[in-house]
Amino acid sequence: MFLIPTLQAQHLAKKIKKSGLSPIFPAVNKEGARHFPDGELYVKIPQASKLSGKHVVVLHSGAPSPNEGLIELELILQTLKEVKASPTDVFFAYFPYGMQDEVFARGETNVAENLIEKLYKYYGVRNIYIIDAHFAGKKWAERYPINHLSVVPQLIAAAKRDFGDDLLFLSPDKGGARRTKIQGVNKKRKNSYEIEIQSSASLRQNIRNRPIAVVDDLIETGGTLDRFADECKKAGAKKVVALATHGVLPQGIARVKKKYKKLYLTNTINRPQANVDISSLIVKSLGTK
Repeated sequence: MFLIPTLQAQHLAKKIKKSGLSPIFPAVNKEGARHFPDGELYVKIPQASKLSGKHVVVLHSGAPSPNEGLIELELILQTLKEVKASPTDVFFAYFPYGMQDEVFARGETNVAENLIEKLYKYYGVRNIYIIDAHFAGKKWAERYPINHLSVVPQLIAAAKRDFGDDLLFLSPDKGGARRTKIQGVNKKRKNSYEIEIQSSASLRQNIRNRPIAVVDDLIETGGTLDRFADECKKAGAKKVVALATHGVLPQGIARVKKKYKKLYLTNTINRPQANVDISSLIVKSLGTK
């Protein structure tokens, strides 16, 4: 098996290299860079011809530059298609456009499904692995042989090591409850920046005098977790910690860190605040030691 990381997944590939799996890093151009002066990407797979008939996994993280990342992913997959690598798999540490997972209004499209379909049908990808996909559990996703993986157990274990088994784990909305099967509250979104948390009287009673851990799949603006912390403190929570898989926006991460006793964040996206490493999950999922 050969592993090729995109630029945004190289931080994970470097950790994986220590496990014995040697990644193939795309080459630089004549100027020693991965970008041309105009900002376009240069993609070259070293010794690509030797990958004919070989099992190749492309490791990708869809942030912090989702559009550029998708261009690089497609260029790598096109190269592998031309040299007839087989089979080819794609491992998404973070799946870009995952929140555009249905048609919300006329004139839109389901971007997440379109991308999945393109990988399978055009590039002939055999397996797609995704960590904590925002659309996990959606009906349309069941039509595709996606390997849904989760780092929530790792996050929970890390929080329990620091704060004990008395932690009450909650989801900040129904979508989180669908993905994690962890009890949640209702969230009403007013717009892209404002949300309203609606919790039952019984849930508020359970929160009182308890340490609370909220589990979410991603942090963008941080609005959901910010509001959730306020509600927990208003209900009398002893302390509140946050667990998140994907740190999408730095400003959102900073906002959450100010509101919570501690933030547990994985390195699916290369962020300095990440404190939970998921490279071992990647290695295990690919069947390597």
